[in-house]
Amino acid sequence: MLEVVSVSLGSTSRDTDQVITLLDRQVRVRRVGVGGDLKRARELIQELDGKVNAFGLGGIDLYVAVRGHRYYFKQALALARSAKRTPVVCGAGLKNSLERLTVRQLAPTMDVGSKSVLMVSAVDRFGMAEELALSAKSVLFGDLIFALGLPIPVRSIATLERLAHTLLPVLVRVPFKWLYPVGTAQEKTTDTERFARFYHEADVIAGDWHFIRRYAPHDLSGKVLVTNTTTPADLEFMRQRGVRTLVTTTPRFNGRSLGTNLLEAAFVAMDGADGELPAERYLELVAQAGLKPTVLELATGAGDTVSDAKIMPS
Repeated sequence: MLEVVSVSLGSTSRDTDQVITLLDRQVRVRRVGVGGDLKRARELIQELDGKVNAFGLGGIDLYVAVRGHRYYFKQALALARSAKRTPVVCGAGLKNSLERLTVRQLAPTMDVGSKSVLMVSAVDRFGMAEELALSAKSVLFGDLIFALGLPIPVRSIATLERLAHTLLPVLVRVPFKWLYPVGTAQEKTTDTERFARFYHEADVIAGDWHFIRRYAPHDLSGKVLVTNTTTPADLEFMRQRGVRTLVTTTPRFNGRSLGTNLLEAAFVAMDGADGELPAERYLELVAQAGLKPTVLELATGAGDTVSDAKIMPS
């Protein structure tokens, strides 16, 4: 049996260890949180190097790609280089293929063309950002707001690209926790009304779940969320705030969606590759596995529980 491990800077409360069936093969998928401890993450990778088939990096991006130009994060590169024998991926390669497909598949069925979208972080999901810019009525890119704390909305993909090429050469060198919640910070909702107006203006809220959750206002009634790596506890959080629909870009296994870094690691292991696969190969594997976005219409009745959420066909 193949085994892949996501070493995550996130909280241990989101860990999982399960066997899934993918392309008619069984794969053990593990997510091990280290609570933001880079030293522990490095030690864990070194300990498992050569003993598992592939690593995923969770809670940190190895790189972000903007129009084919890659910007590598210094701390993530150091982690990846801790592995000498086992390939390491972060989900970025798969996201660029899978999340483009998600928007294309959902656009007609969810009438995305009539919707206003808040994308809380876009440079780490540039493929999704481009597709939303093409299909949605309007998109607000929130990278300056949610990563840097600057209440400056970006409303065009061209402006986003210019900002990315200007700022990323510097930002990839700073501690990752300055840009993104790690460890127990992922479990906190901070100053929920600070950026509430941006949530209220949107019909659809897309992007990284931890950014969405961190600044989520108390009232998200009727909103559609397009995100990933959500647990049953996350679904309960959404229901309490009135979210109508949750779309996850990867399948759900045992009540949770897998992180793209873990799914990408599984594909790399199954291919026997020594690193990230070409974009066209990911598209082939996604098609062969029949992967489609999962759409959950969250129950709203007073007596309902998360387990009552209805899985809708994609």
